[in-house]
Amino acid sequence: ACTECGRCQSQCPAWNTDKPLSPKLLIMGLRDHAFAKGPWLLAGSDEKREALPDAVKAEVERPLIGANENGYAHPGDGGVGGVIDPDVLWSCTTCGACVQQCPVDIEHVDHILNMRRYQVLIESEFPTEAGVMLRNLEHAGDPWGSGASSRTAWMKDLPFDVRVVGDDGGERIPDDVEYLFWVGCAGAVDDKAKRTTKAVATLLHEAGVSFMVLGDGETCTGDAARRLGNEFLFQMLGQQNVEVLNEVGARKIVATCAHCFNTLANEYPQLGGHYEVVHHSELLNQLVADGRLTPVQPLDSTITYHDPCYLGRHNRVFTPPREMLQALPGTEYKEMPRNSERSFCCGAGGARMWMEENLGTRVNENRSAEALALSPDVVAAACPFCLVMLSDGTTALQERGEGGARPVEVTDISELLLRSITPTPPTADAAAGEPVGGQA
Repeated sequence: ACTECGRCQSQCPAWNTDKPLSPKLLIMGLRDHAFAKGPWLLAGSDEKREALPDAVKAEVERPLIGANENGYAHPGDGGVGGVIDPDVLWSCTTCGACVQQCPVDIEHVDHILNMRRYQVLIESEFPTEAGVMLRNLEHAGDPWGSGASSRTAWMKDLPFDVRVVGDDGGERIPDDVEYLFWVGCAGAVDDKAKRTTKAVATLLHEAGVSFMVLGDGETCTGDAARRLGNEFLFQMLGQQNVEVLNEVGARKIVATCAHCFNTLANEYPQLGGHYEVVHHSELLNQLVADGRLTPVQPLDSTITYHDPCYLGRHNRVFTPPREMLQALPGTEYKEMPRNSERSFCCGAGGARMWMEENLGTRVNENRSAEALALSPDVVAAACPFCLVMLSDGTTALQERGEGGARPVEVTDISELLLRSITPTPPTADAAAGEPVGGQA
C-alpha cells in the first residue's frame, strides 16, 4: 500500500539523526522481498520450484535480517546479505511518528516489533547491552536490578503515611480508596523519578484524594521487554501483575510513567486486566480545574513542554499537561516547533533507553537543542525516561557551549505544580533547603 511519499521518513527521529533506519525504505524492502519470493511461495510442487529462475531461489535463501552494505537489500543483487540490516531494526524508538504521518495507514512499528521478536526469541540476536536489562527484569523485576525491597524507599521521608495494600491486614483495596497509585520501576528506583513520585503523592494527599500503592507487590509492567522483542518475558511479567491487580480489586489506576500508563491501559486487557487508567498529568489537571489544588506561588519561569511519545502520539494526551502548566502563576509558556502529533522523540522509547547510541548523532541532543533554542528556565515533561534523556541532552549541549549559558532545569510537571502550591514542599529535600525539583 506504500505510496512512497516519504512523510514517514521525514518525521523519523532515527533518520533525522543519521541512523540507517528509513521507515519508507523498510516497508519498500519488505514489499520487494515478498514479491520476489512470490513465485516460490505460489509454486504448487517441488518440481515447479526447481524450474524457477536462480534469482527467485536466491531471494528465498536470503535471511530477512542480516548485514548488508546499504541497510536495505533489493531483489536482483544476487541475494547478498539480509533484506534488512540489524542496525536498521534496532535504531527504532517505536515513537509512532511514521504511523502518525502515513496517509495509507501502514503500521511500520508493528512490522519492526515482529521482526525484533523473531530475532530475540528464535535467533537470540540483539544488542548485547540490552541483555543486562532483560536479566534484571527476569531476576529482580525492574530494569535496574534493585529488587522488590526498593519499591517503598521513596516514601520514607514523606510527612504523611502512604497506605500500602496488605499492610493493614486486608488483601483488597478498600472501597474508600479511589486510586491505586502505580509507582513504576523508575518512580521507585531512579533518583529523579522518585522526586516525581513524592510530588504526585504529596499533591494527591493535599487534594484529599485517597490512594494506595502495591509496594513490593508491584513489578515491572514489561514494556521494555515487549519493545525489545522479548514477548515471552513481557507475558510473564504482565500476567503476574494482572493477577495481583485483580486479586486486590484494582479499579482505577494512576501512573506517572507514560510507558506504564500505555501498557496498563492498552496492553493488559489482552492479558485479562481491565482497569480505568489515567496519567498523572490528566488527574492533576482535573484537580486544578475542580479547585481541589490551587497554584498560588509565582514561579517566575519560562517553561516549555516536551510531549512523551507514549503519552502524546500513542494515547492522544496533549491538552491536560499544557493546561496545567499554563495555569501556574508567574510563568511564560513557550511551545517547541515540533509538538503534539509532530513532537520529536527523546530517544528512549523502543527499549533504546537500555541500548548504546553509536550511530549518527544523538536523538536526545537533537530534541534538547530545540528546547534550548527557546531560552527556557524549565523544560517540563511527564515521563521519567524523557526526564533522563533531556537532562543528559541539555547538560551535554551546554558543556560543549552549544546550549547557551542560561541555567536550565529539566523536571516533571508535578514538581512545578507542587512548588506553586507550597513554597517549600514538605519533604526531606525541602528540609535541607532544596525544593522538590532540585534547584534552590
